[in-house]
Amino acid sequence: MIRLSEAHLIAIRGHGAGAFPRECCGVLIGDVEAGVKIVREVRALPNTFEPDEEFERSVAGAAVSETPVGQERRYMVSPDAMFELMREERRTKRKALGFYHSHPDHPAHPSEYDRAWAMPWYSYIIVSVLRGTPDAMTCWTLSDDGSRFEAEIIETVQKD
Repeated sequence: MIRLSEAHLIAIRGHGAGAFPRECCGVLIGDVEAGVKIVREVRALPNTFEPDEEFERSVAGAAVSETPVGQERRYMVSPDAMFELMREERRTKRKALGFYHSHPDHPAHPSEYDRAWAMPWYSYIIVSVLRGTPDAMTCWTLSDDGSRFEAEIIETVQKD
């Protein structure tokens, strides 16, 4: 289970709507208490994805589209941002509990791309943004063997 405040959910939805028609992304920072991930901060991050045929082939195999896929269907947190998050974890003892991103004009379900690049220890929140308006929001964790996503309960509280 992951616990977020109503303000955190509003921030994620707002980021998704603001980035539309591109995918937004951000990090969920907090603590783990009695097995519950408690989000203390939702931080927007830049989507640094750049279309790349080799990168697409790593996920889709030979079935790569002739049209390059861009930020309207992909997101990436830069290696530099990940490194800074690890440094921050050491300094503050707060953890990167997971990440969020939007799916413009698509359901809030993980894609094969999402599965291929996910890590089992993170939570992944996805917000569907339909024609610029935030819609369904879901959360997922990757199975230990990396083969599938499993739904994770989002508990909403008034304050963090």
